[in-house]
Amino acid sequence: MENRISLKGLESYKAATDIQRKRMGKDPHYDLGGVPADKMREEFAAFILHRAGSVSLMTVYGERQFFKKVCIFLQKRAKRVESFGDRDTETWLRQFKGWMMSEGIPQTFEKHGVYGSVSTGRSRLLCYFIQLLEFTGQKRMQGDETDKDIWEIERLDIPVRANPIKNYRTVNFTKISQPGIREELKKGIYLNLQKEAIACVQKEMTAMRRLSEYLAARQKEVQSCRDISREVLEEYLTYLKTEDIETKSFHADLNRLRAILESIGKVCGYANLELLFLNRDIPPARQPEFKVYSDSELQRLNAGTVKLDEQIARAMIIHQMLGTRISDTLTLQTDCLYDSGGETIIRIRQMKTKTFEKPVSHDLAELIRKAIAYTEERHGPTKFIFVDDKNPENPLPYNRLQNKVVEMIHKENLRDDNGRLFGFGSHMFRHYYGVKLTEMHLDDFTIAKLLGHSSVQNVKYYRKMSNQTLADETREVRNMLSEIILQNLDGWEEEYEQIREDAGM
Repeated sequence: MENRISLKGLESYKAATDIQRKRMGKDPHYDLGGVPADKMREEFAAFILHRAGSVSLMTVYGERQFFKKVCIFLQKRAKRVESFGDRDTETWLRQFKGWMMSEGIPQTFEKHGVYGSVSTGRSRLLCYFIQLLEFTGQKRMQGDETDKDIWEIERLDIPVRANPIKNYRTVNFTKISQPGIREELKKGIYLNLQKEAIACVQKEMTAMRRLSEYLAARQKEVQSCRDISREVLEEYLTYLKTEDIETKSFHADLNRLRAILESIGKVCGYANLELLFLNRDIPPARQPEFKVYSDSELQRLNAGTVKLDEQIARAMIIHQMLGTRISDTLTLQTDCLYDSGGETIIRIRQMKTKTFEKPVSHDLAELIRKAIAYTEERHGPTKFIFVDDKNPENPLPYNRLQNKVVEMIHKENLRDDNGRLFGFGSHMFRHYYGVKLTEMHLDDFTIAKLLGHSSVQNVKYYRKMSNQTLADETREVRNMLSEIILQNLDGWEEEYEQIREDAGM
């Protein structure tokens, strides 16, 4: 085979922008000559082409640095190996980690969360090598995706409902330590993926991982969901309430646990799981505090927002002016605007509910058009207005926007009216929008339509937040009524004098 893979021959290169091609230089390629054996060279070439079909072109280009390091490792530690299948995964990893250590290459790195948390993750080089081993192993197995302990969502034979601003790529069963429960969980998750969004299924996975950890520590005899009795569940519920201080929302966690266990019961025929939970087992949901920015807080935030990258700043300002959910803002499409009867109308395809339309101001329409022009200039025609620079076919990821805004807040030391640093309250902009609609004295039906709600049920929350406006606008009337009452108290009996004194009249 040819010992060279030219990136110019890839389909993604043909669709690349001039800026991307300039970054890659005149002859971007992979030189397979550094891979010591012919069979291994074929396997590595197949992996590179697989990556080219599943990640962005710039990612494939950037991964050449990892490819070159793996080649150096193979030349030193695998000179006589013909195929990646000649060694098991554990042996490969042990030798690769040993080589990294001898070369002074770190195996981990610190991940800093946007709110200051610090965690440890695998280095990108080690992740790349693991992906290579998984790919070559899967090629050997030629098994069904659902037989594996890590499912790649794109390879499943069913359509998966996903929010494009959230990047879910895999479903990972490796942390379910009981083999029997792991296989049963796969069947339940496969069933639920056909009717639930991937975000809900991931929450079910979290709930089952927590249960698995508890069973491994406290109930080692439970190795199958068939063994989960009412007594086992009651002991787990007691543990959650008395010892597991990390679980913040028992309501959400237990609801997802019940959902997945009932699905496992259906698909596996385990009658013990169908009526395992009682309604009283799940505590009522916490009523979230309905918060909204004050005018002064919004002014401070926007003063910092304009210092962001211009397209990020546009996204945040458009988000405020539309009053949408952040997922709906980031998935606005380039054909969202049209003219009708002298008005500019925007079409908003809501992720959670249905598509709706509403008129927008001339200024907002121009801002959206500028955002579209900015993206087209850099990436050509795209589906979404705000795109992932690494893969323009996808919308801007939520966590990337969050990171940029939170970094700006910390850099500018922006604080709320109570002196606390702002968080990334993207939904509070929607609350602010709704409250302002109530202050304009619009009826509930109109407010619901402008917010994209299917009913007027939630409008009452926005009206509750506007009590200060009610107080301001009725002050004159209330003072006049107090004066009338005060006049009517003149000449009354002695006992009413006490009322006047208590009221400070």
